[in-house]
Amino acid sequence: MTASTGHPVAASSYDDLVDRVLAGGFGPDPRTRRISVAFTTRQAVRHEGRGSGYRNEVLSLRLAEAVGSCAVEPGELPDGAVDDCVGADVARLLEHESPPVRVAALDAYLMHALPHGPENGARPFPLPSGTSLEKSRARARAVAELVDAAPGATVLVVGVVNSLLEALRARGLAYVPCDLKGGTTEWGEPVRTDALAELARCDAVLASGMTLGNGSFEPLRRHAQRRGIPLVMFAQTGSAVLPRLVGSGVTAVCAEPYPFFWLDGGPGIIHRYGGVL
Repeated sequence: MTASTGHPVAASSYDDLVDRVLAGGFGPDPRTRRISVAFTTRQAVRHEGRGSGYRNEVLSLRLAEAVGSCAVEPGELPDGAVDDCVGADVARLLEHESPPVRVAALDAYLMHALPHGPENGARPFPLPSGTSLEKSRARARAVAELVDAAPGATVLVVGVVNSLLEALRARGLAYVPCDLKGGTTEWGEPVRTDALAELARCDAVLASGMTLGNGSFEPLRRHAQRRGIPLVMFAQTGSAVLPRLVGSGVTAVCAEPYPFFWLDGGPGIIHRYGGVL
């Protein structure tokens, strides 16, 4: 189903989106689409001039020309997950016991059925070539512009990326950094570990697509929808999933499909959905 603009109608929730995909509501029957390649990408980062770094691990699945991804905490991907995915049909993977496998499969299917482009609601945003830090900052500015909040407002940031905090500060926005890993930000600020406990004191939410894989996305979406506050997603995980929820609690998405900015020093493209720019 599409709106009068030609863009797909938003699903009402993540589970509704999965149900509609299984019913063929967004394209071909997922039982007829099989994953040809499955792989993981492990990343360790410490930008020049920064005092701390981080590690990521991403499961990616290829369906025809499309790649879907879900990031996980290092070491959390089940043994055998990659082997489970190769040759499997999407419908079966949408019922896999591992949440990251389910998310990556959904992402791959929607990247195949509804690729990023103006016809599906996306606005391309070019990223320049540069160092890892230069590209991180350029992406962060593109994400922060989507947060519809006035200077002085407080943003709950779920999934701490120091460049994003820097970009919010440049806009005069306060923030509450939250990440399951805890610790401190580049500037020594304590990182909270329970995002849901911080929601009541925040005026907007900026969250990583990783929340899809760890189960915290839906509580964030429901809270934002109930209170009518902005929920902006920055999505390497689920870059094709989250745009289908704009208008159902999600107000904007910065979608970054594989290959991600940190894999290459050359120019790239990210895709923005929703928001007021």
